[in-house]
Amino acid sequence: MSGRGVPGVSGRLVRAAAGAAGAVAADAGLSARAAAARAALDEHVRAIVDWHFSPETGCPFWLERAKSLGFDARAKVRGYDDLRRFGLFRDEWLRGGPVRRWLPRGLEGRALEVFETGGTTGVPKYRLNAADFQTDYEEFGDALPADAFPHGSDWLMLGPTGPRRLRLAIEHLAQYRGGICFHVDLDPRWVTRLVADGRFRELDAYKEHVIAQGLTVLKAHDTVRCLFTTPKLLSALAARVDLARAGVTGIFCGGTEMTADFHRLVREELAPGVAFVPTYGNTLMGLARPKPFDPQAPDYRITYYAPQPRAVLEVVDPDDPDRAVGYGETGRVMLTTLTRELFLPRFLERDEAERVEPIPEHPWDGVRDVRPFSRIAEGLAVGVY
Repeated sequence: MSGRGVPGVSGRLVRAAAGAAGAVAADAGLSARAAAARAALDEHVRAIVDWHFSPETGCPFWLERAKSLGFDARAKVRGYDDLRRFGLFRDEWLRGGPVRRWLPRGLEGRALEVFETGGTTGVPKYRLNAADFQTDYEEFGDALPADAFPHGSDWLMLGPTGPRRLRLAIEHLAQYRGGICFHVDLDPRWVTRLVADGRFRELDAYKEHVIAQGLTVLKAHDTVRCLFTTPKLLSALAARVDLARAGVTGIFCGGTEMTADFHRLVREELAPGVAFVPTYGNTLMGLARPKPFDPQAPDYRITYYAPQPRAVLEVVDPDDPDRAVGYGETGRVMLTTLTRELFLPRFLERDEAERVEPIPEHPWDGVRDVRPFSRIAEGLAVGVY
């Protein structure tokens, strides 16, 4: 039947056609952005491999390992897919010393920090830093909403201290945005020990000690507008104080497992009216950014996108890490770090997640609903995270 003379049919057809054309154009635009991002990643891979395997700039670990690889990395690695030649990165390579085997010759003479991972799976892994964390947090900070994290506002860092980059990183973020950072004393390894030993009365007392320090800062310094903390500590702090009334306008939250239910709880009950920005990151990766939250069409599942090309996240088949799982499927998270300070190809994280499609803001794969890898989760005591 013809639509001629039927009220509204012609308009609906035109709008439908326009919508379909717009969708095709959007898909084509995203495909073009994804192709450009992949080309930039391949170029970055070539530059980083050349740096780490050059006798003039490379680090002792990779220069020594080059002798047994069976191929010339600088000649054969021409893009991201070629990193499969290295096999999987073994985390024991980062455990113990000497840590200077990871110092590229091109960075000798720079002031260095050494950071440790949490140590929840054994001896901590170590990472040297000259400027990587500053770059990571500046790039992430540039994307924070200015109204919720005002320039010049002070920060409270309610999280792990000690030999972790997080303590210095949040302080640098505050300074980069023109503020001052207040800290508490928190030893996450003691928390992990208490959990592992089942000493829950002591655990509650220690948590109260940490929260009391945070409350003291909030009460004594009304310039604090920005808060960094972990999911468990956020829950405990919000049970003691109305964060919005205390002056907090933005919460930056880090911790591996943040479920959709927790996300909803934060926005609706723990800190309504306060901007909430989650991140997925660690000492080896840097910071993955969350997919923007749309309050008009809320999706409380949290999706993260790696800071390509400095780091890449894949979701792979746990039994065949060379195979990426399909979109929407669950697999193990595999990290590749690509900076002049650290070349870490194809490292299997202790996490699992769903693989998610690219978006215009981040035209590469994302990871959703990150949680501990199910095959090892029972052996982990994650403490304050």
